[in-house]
Amino acid sequence: MRFVWAVVAFVIAAAMIGAGIAQRTVFQGPSETTKAVQTEGAAAYTLIDGAVLTSVPGAQTLRVEGDGAVFVSYGRTADMKAWLADVDYTAVTVDGEGEVQTTDQAPTVTPTSDAAAGRSPIDSDLWLDEFEQTGSFSTTLQLPSDMSVLVASDGTAPAPANVSVTWPIDDSTPWAGPLIVGGGIALLAGLVLYLLGIRHVRRSRRPRRKGLPLPVTEPISIAESDAASKGVVSTSPARRPSTRGRRALVAVPALGVSVALLAGCSADAWPQFAASETPSPTPTVVVPEGQFPPAVTEAQAERIVSRLSSTVASADAALDQNAAAQRLSGPALAERATNYTLRAALPDRAALPAIPAEPVQIVLPQTTGSWPRSLMTVVESTDAATPTTTIMMMTQETPWDEYKASYVGNLEASTNLPELAAPYVGATQVPPDSSFLTLAPEKVAAAYADIINNGENSTSAALFDTANDLLLSAIQDNKTKRTDELNQTGAGTAEISFAASAGPATPIALATLDTGAIVAVNVYESDTAKPTNADAVIKLDNNPAVKALTGVDQSATGFTTTYSDQVFFYVPSQGSDDKIRLLGYRSSLLEAKVSP
Repeated sequence: MRFVWAVVAFVIAAAMIGAGIAQRTVFQGPSETTKAVQTEGAAAYTLIDGAVLTSVPGAQTLRVEGDGAVFVSYGRTADMKAWLADVDYTAVTVDGEGEVQTTDQAPTVTPTSDAAAGRSPIDSDLWLDEFEQTGSFSTTLQLPSDMSVLVASDGTAPAPANVSVTWPIDDSTPWAGPLIVGGGIALLAGLVLYLLGIRHVRRSRRPRRKGLPLPVTEPISIAESDAASKGVVSTSPARRPSTRGRRALVAVPALGVSVALLAGCSADAWPQFAASETPSPTPTVVVPEGQFPPAVTEAQAERIVSRLSSTVASADAALDQNAAAQRLSGPALAERATNYTLRAALPDRAALPAIPAEPVQIVLPQTTGSWPRSLMTVVESTDAATPTTTIMMMTQETPWDEYKASYVGNLEASTNLPELAAPYVGATQVPPDSSFLTLAPEKVAAAYADIINNGENSTSAALFDTANDLLLSAIQDNKTKRTDELNQTGAGTAEISFAASAGPATPIALATLDTGAIVAVNVYESDTAKPTNADAVIKLDNNPAVKALTGVDQSATGFTTTYSDQVFFYVPSQGSDDKIRLLGYRSSLLEAKVSP
């Protein structure tokens, strides 16, 4: 019977070991799957839709092969389609059966002069990331279904034709290891049963000793009986050592077979049991239903600020207004243009403060799916000599434009910003005529200008926190200084007047978490110095800046000098007891002209 069970154990061992090895060899599936994209058109761009990338679960390995430059970027599908709306491109999607298909897409909007075919895709602010190589490119991504990949060369040459997307497949065999181990145990059990069977057979065939017949009438000798017993005992151990030795020599190879089989099993040949951990609560962000995603991510914003800082720094060094216009607009560009003119005429004229590139402390993007779209950032200066905190409002007018800063100011060290939404949530842009704030954004500049003109007598003074407003006190100090200077040289022959008004720039307002808003506005301050009698003239002996801007050193009609203020306010919601509060500002000379 022992031999029968040994055979059964051997059969079970063979089946289990064979099954385990088969799982790791003939039955093991492929470790990855690939979908190839072959384009034959002459389009300069290929857009691989997110549906293609997520048609198989897991990370995607993108491979692109071309003859020259290879450009790859990824971003939100809606943004990328908007960027491609004015050109021909090849769209790569999947059909209802999951098969890859390519379609030639024609322009859906009329191309403009700034968005013509041949536009370079490099360094667009819409991309979440981009890559450049020559000949071929490969990278691993894990993008959601609402993002797509753009493949191009240089925007003029046809896009690389050979593109493939590869996904890893779980080809682990978690039961291969247990099957091989179980088979080894069954094999060892069979060997033990086999050896026990042999031992039993040999014992049953061994000759048996018979005792001498004793006379019936004679008693049994105890001494002889003991000697006979000892004789039997002494003969048995002579054969047992050799049996044990053979059994040990057979069992060792059996264990060696199991170890050898296990040596080739990797970690994926065993079941993986995840440790059970108590889940920890995560913060919940409440996003209004139907709200658009933020216009940019935090990483995008940091990259935009870095590019803006670099471009403006180069423009400042070269006094190049056209270069500055690539990243500045509105009041921010106007103040730079005036500064470049003055620095070209006056070598000792100081440059405007540089725009720091990092670290970006606050990012507040607008939630929108259309254009124009806005972005607010707060960046600290790393220059220990001039520590400043810069606040900016940037705008991207179209998908083909870069973000440009239209308002740039400095936050005071004591400024407390209101509570803002996280960058991945974003903020809605408040309309200029909104009635949900204590003062509509389009009225803030005019109201503040009225306070500059009339002080506490202004009808808007009660709406603003004027007691802690550093700009108002600086403006008043400047008025006093200018008046005193004129009285020292032209008392009785000249006079100076001051006036403030709302600037022409459109305000930008982004909502805060308490339903208020951060509002950026433009205010003009002007002072006019003119003679009070026909024989007097106004000379510019002590004002080289006005002289450089007007091109004259004196005038019988006087001069008007205008300063531009870029001002950032916190405007509370309607019904709040809070007042409109100054957050930061930048005041710069804008223009000077001879009075009519």
